[in-house]
Amino acid sequence: MTRLILIVGLLFMQLFAKENKVGDTIELKNSALVLIEYQNEWLAKDAKLDFLMEDKKQFNHSVKASKEVLAYARKINMPIIHVPLIVSDDYREFGKEKAKLGLRAVIQKVGTWKGKSKDFHKDFKPLENEFIVSGRVGASAFAGSNLQAILSNNEIKNLYFIGYATNVCVESSFRQAHDLGYNSYVIDDATSAFSKEQKEFFLKEIVHHFGASLKANEFVNMKVSK
Repeated sequence: MTRLILIVGLLFMQLFAKENKVGDTIELKNSALVLIEYQNEWLAKDAKLDFLMEDKKQFNHSVKASKEVLAYARKINMPIIHVPLIVSDDYREFGKEKAKLGLRAVIQKVGTWKGKSKDFHKDFKPLENEFIVSGRVGASAFAGSNLQAILSNNEIKNLYFIGYATNVCVESSFRQAHDLGYNSYVIDDATSAFSKEQKEFFLKEIVHHFGASLKANEFVNMKVSK
């Protein structure tokens, strides 16, 4: 019985792998690059979240890869959507008394996302013609925000995600995008989790259920279909 379950599981995974092909072409008219939290809280030298990164090599590579991905997206005039986390310094959006669990509680306890930590990092500041999502109050880029309106109004169906953290806000956004009917792709080395194990679990156990993954070098070598 155990062997049968294993065989069925392997066949199931192979089926997902065949269906979740990324392809070698970006459909420019209905695709967008979505950047999650390229802000000082992650990227500045004194960032509190940077201190929590166990896998510095993974994180540093993700910053380099993100720059390459963003540069290519701008070169081909791909729609670019920046998703920051902007909350009041007193965290009133999270509910000071009611937030007892999860990120709403932890963020207040640790004291992140205050003052200039919320500013876009100098290397990833949005250009004038790029979108900046507003109203977000949760892990997902869609949580309370105007992201879905931006996508709908611009007839965007294919989303390429990069940002932080892989297994928290990127994953939450990736999952919800799928459930809302979008084709979800994560450029996995242009994201970073806090540890190697977190990243590997996301890639091995999560991605195929909600979309597909690709590398930054694959993205920057994709053809463009207008």
